[in-house]
Amino acid sequence: MLSLIRLPRVFTVHQVPKAFQEDSIISGYRHPRSSATDCVLSLFQLTNETLNIWTHFLPTWYFLWKLLTVVLMQDVWHDAYTWPLLVLLVSCCVYPLASSCAHTFSTMSTSARHICFFFDYGAISLYSLGSAVTYSAYVMPDGWLNSTFHKYFISIAVFNTIISTAMACYSRLGLPFLHYNHDTLKRFPECQSPKLGQLIRILSFAFPYLFDNLPLFYRPPPLCVLVREGCTVNDANALHYRHIALAFLTAFLCATHLPERLAPGRFDFIGHSHQLFHVSGVIGTHFQMQAIEMDMHLRRQWLSERSAPITLSGTFGAAALCVSISLVIIYLFSLCLLRRPTNRKAQCPNGKTRGCSSD
Repeated sequence: MLSLIRLPRVFTVHQVPKAFQEDSIISGYRHPRSSATDCVLSLFQLTNETLNIWTHFLPTWYFLWKLLTVVLMQDVWHDAYTWPLLVLLVSCCVYPLASSCAHTFSTMSTSARHICFFFDYGAISLYSLGSAVTYSAYVMPDGWLNSTFHKYFISIAVFNTIISTAMACYSRLGLPFLHYNHDTLKRFPECQSPKLGQLIRILSFAFPYLFDNLPLFYRPPPLCVLVREGCTVNDANALHYRHIALAFLTAFLCATHLPERLAPGRFDFIGHSHQLFHVSGVIGTHFQMQAIEMDMHLRRQWLSERSAPITLSGTFGAAALCVSISLVIIYLFSLCLLRRPTNRKAQCPNGKTRGCSSD
């Protein structure tokens, strides 16, 4: 049956607009004015985005299975102790799904590309908050329990995730109405200073991650051995190590664009940094979930006797607030792109128009 389906044509880097070009990726680009059907069909042909999509779409189902397992096997409706884990699992389902959808439909137009990745950034920010909620409930070191830092940990994490979404969206186009509007895309700083845009994007996600993981950085040796006060040492630490190592590997791949930078064109379809970035990120999330679940079970009695009660506002309430504000931010950054300018033709590969409406 697939042989009867005409798959969309792919293009080289010089045949697509600059907004669609990737560093050191030479070929395998989809049409910059693809239809939704073309985008879906491209899942079954080899392009430079195919594995980007599948490396996040398939893990979504694994994380969904983990979520359903917890919901069906534990008394989540009456046991507040499970609520932070549910927040994390929901965010773990959302971020790879949002990423796979963004990579699938990002070639429908220039505006669609930006909006798709705005939602992707919001989903990553939600995952950051999910991590913070579980760390506050299960992972906080013994010596930090009920401290001032612990009391305001989730509030600061909510603030960080909101700033993260806003800065990540800003890194693509700048500020709406000021740097771009519905008539013209000045594309600052991504077009004029692409490295600056990438740096802002990396920092916008790195800072919340580093803050959220402060409890982890204190727990394991050698720092714990040096401080010798309030340490938390258990079997979960080994899994936390793996998660941290993979998180730094993920950041390294995102920042360096290796290995394609060493051999442009050789890794266009298989093995480029974004695919490896997805794989390492998902595996890191897997280890993170295992470590959190182990801490959750090993420390339950100790935490129930000493820690403040887990509340609805500190779990689902914080997540709902983060989602609501992030959606407002995404709407504001997308507003200019949703308005249709007049008398403007879309430019297609090789300078030809494809009979499509403007962005």
